[in-house]
Amino acid sequence: MYKIFGDSKDSLVKPGNIMKINYTIKIGSSDSVLQTSVGKLPLFIPIEGNVPPDAYSPLEVFSLLRKGDSAVIVQLVDTLLKKNPGGQMPSFFKKGDKLLTVVKVLNVFSSQELAAKDREAETQKEQVRMEKEVEEDLVKGNADMSAWLAKKNITATKTGRGTYVEVKNAGDGAQAAEGKFVTVRYEGKTLDDGKVFQSTLDPKSQPYTFQLGSKNGSIAGFDEGLRMFKKGGKGTLYIPGPLAYGKNPPPGSSFKPNAALIFDIELVDVSDSQPAPPQQQQLPPEVREQMEKQMREQQQKQQQQKKPGN
Repeated sequence: MYKIFGDSKDSLVKPGNIMKINYTIKIGSSDSVLQTSVGKLPLFIPIEGNVPPDAYSPLEVFSLLRKGDSAVIVQLVDTLLKKNPGGQMPSFFKKGDKLLTVVKVLNVFSSQELAAKDREAETQKEQVRMEKEVEEDLVKGNADMSAWLAKKNITATKTGRGTYVEVKNAGDGAQAAEGKFVTVRYEGKTLDDGKVFQSTLDPKSQPYTFQLGSKNGSIAGFDEGLRMFKKGGKGTLYIPGPLAYGKNPPPGSSFKPNAALIFDIELVDVSDSQPAPPQQQQLPPEVREQMEKQMREQQQKQQQQKKPGN
């Protein structure tokens, strides 16, 4: 079910067009918002020629829209359940309820090139918005962290945008700095309950290596906190939520939005270039020969069994 609002005289979108939209998805019974792009990065949707007639998706309605149109699209939760037999539906879906998708068509592009140029501009605006949002959240995050440390009588130095660092051993090797490759062992805990969520402190585990300042390196608070150390250094990083995983923690993780984290760290190495991956431990020659002998015998047995009459 759907209802379209608009008096645009533009042509209907057609296959090959890219539609730029804002959307909001809500639960009908409570009017609570599940997801929205309003005030954030718009969605760019390529218009396909053949949407399956039984798709039961908002995509069925998109081909009926024009630039400037708005639409309310209704999906019945009971029908979604029937089309997903045995599947796990979110707990907030109740039988008899409705899922509402509200769409506003901001623009329609005739080519991927035009859409890509607009998407790049929107992405830049979104980055500025997110940075501003993080800075606003940091005001509270820093205040909460400072109060927590004072309550625990922990002396830590604030660095960067708000990571608090307790230096237990500054280290005496190369300084961790922008562009350096660091190898670190750590134990990560959530600040609110002290539960360990990951640890590489055990010498048998693989330490973590990344480049300081790289986009694909580490969370912001971990990156800026390590710069307080030299090779061999040890300490603890207290990271406010906005400098950890922020409002959008990794899917499937146990982190709450803007959860503050603690990392006990040991800076194993600091280098100018990417360290070579660790070599696999070689087996002693006598052990390797014995294993190869067993494999040959096993292969011979299998070949005998394949012969006619066996």
